[in-house]
Amino acid sequence: MSYLVLARKWRPRSFTELVGQEHVVRALSNALDTGRVHHAFLFTGTRGVGKTTVARVLAKALNCETGVSSKPCGVCAACREIDEGRFVDLLEVDAASRSKVEETRELLENVQYAPARGRYKVYLIDEVHMLSQHSFNALLKTLEEPPPHVKFLLATTDPQKLPITVVSRCLQFHLKRLPPSLIVDRVASILAAESVEFEPAALPVLARAADGSLRDALSLLDQALVFGAGRIVESDMRAMLGTIDRGHVVRLLERLAEGDAAGLVEALRALDEQSPDYDQVLVELAALVERLALTQLVPDAGADGGFDPALLAALAPRFAAADLQLYYQIALVGRRDLDLAPEPRVGFEMTLLRMLAFRPATAGAREEADATPRSASAALVSVGPAEGAAPPPAGAPTSEWQQLLGKLDISGAARQLAANCSWTAREGDTVRLRLDRRSESLKTPATEERLAQALSRHFGAAIRLVIDRDEAAQPAEAADTPARREARANEAQLAQARAALEADPTVRALRERFGANIAPESVKPNR
Repeated sequence: MSYLVLARKWRPRSFTELVGQEHVVRALSNALDTGRVHHAFLFTGTRGVGKTTVARVLAKALNCETGVSSKPCGVCAACREIDEGRFVDLLEVDAASRSKVEETRELLENVQYAPARGRYKVYLIDEVHMLSQHSFNALLKTLEEPPPHVKFLLATTDPQKLPITVVSRCLQFHLKRLPPSLIVDRVASILAAESVEFEPAALPVLARAADGSLRDALSLLDQALVFGAGRIVESDMRAMLGTIDRGHVVRLLERLAEGDAAGLVEALRALDEQSPDYDQVLVELAALVERLALTQLVPDAGADGGFDPALLAALAPRFAAADLQLYYQIALVGRRDLDLAPEPRVGFEMTLLRMLAFRPATAGAREEADATPRSASAALVSVGPAEGAAPPPAGAPTSEWQQLLGKLDISGAARQLAANCSWTAREGDTVRLRLDRRSESLKTPATEERLAQALSRHFGAAIRLVIDRDEAAQPAEAADTPARREARANEAQLAQARAALEADPTVRALRERFGANIAPESVKPNR
């Protein structure tokens, strides 16, 4: 007896056996059980997620000898023949090989005739987007006025190529890519039923390689069974797929956590011995960094990525949250630039060295950088705060309000309102602010409510917000606000930028030789 591949042997034969497509199953089951069955269905989704399988189960439900329902018996002649692919009233067409208009017209010539055996004549057209424009025109006429005994089931991986006139005449269902955890569960149940010995750690490797396709997962499983002589082992699975042991990636991150350049190079040499795909290594590295970042915020959520939760819990505290964000971004950019490197190994090494060399700038580091003297030519590129500028008016309440404002989770008009207020006082559950009279248009019931809610969340108590009008007669006498402070800082930076340009030797030479002038509005400080 010939071997039946797992993807065919374990193909679902009823709606209850389908996994990961509950939204489609629910809609079709309700339609069948209530008798509201449309004449044309369009199933979309990536490869191997169950489009034609759903279509065949639907055809079985429509033609089961026990009656139309969401639970075909599976044992009558119609059900068995559909499962075996020999039901005369189920016409399966591969549009990729029958795209000509003559073939489509030939197919549709028999639409008008009643089914030979079943209740309905079902046309299942796979990869329907491959039909020619003339073929779509021929199909469209039948879709507009179909006989009552005909149902059309269309499937495609590329619905954007379908004419909107065809799509509008179908009920469309999009089948989702399956998450790795669901693929792991399904494959594990199949292996148990097949009495195959397997290592649980091998299944997440297989699931990630399947990329959301259960059919691809089962095809890879067939290949792994041959490769492993009937056993599924993680090392064999990685060797077959060309993926690396995640232990190498963990060791790289451990060296990064310690800032150990020599150890990082040594770990990279050990990785080189595996002749890896460096793009895939960066994928694994980014995946681990993402799990670590998530573990820091939600400790119980890290296990979904296929990493050992104990490993994540031990490794996550060794990194600053900002470092993990930077590592993730560097890994993504490294993947993008890998093809531009002299060779992939060099590009990968430079990506690791960037992670080791760079750190997110802290406030102290920025202040130190701003205090560093610059040459006049350097001012053309980067201009910091002016060292001789007049400082903003002092005052603890205003400074505290400015710091507090940076911590509030508000944006848009509500933040503008807060920035144009000065702090007056907090008395119990009441916060009093004073609004700059020039910004009264920002005060609306909506912005006040959003600001009050943000303050309540920050203080952990219900805050009553009172915003008074600043009655100062002259703008210069008005209370200081964060917005005013920012405006003064911007003006000082702009003045410094202009002064730096005026003093630059190159600019002076251009003026003397060509009579050049600096356009004032074009000067902008580099923030």
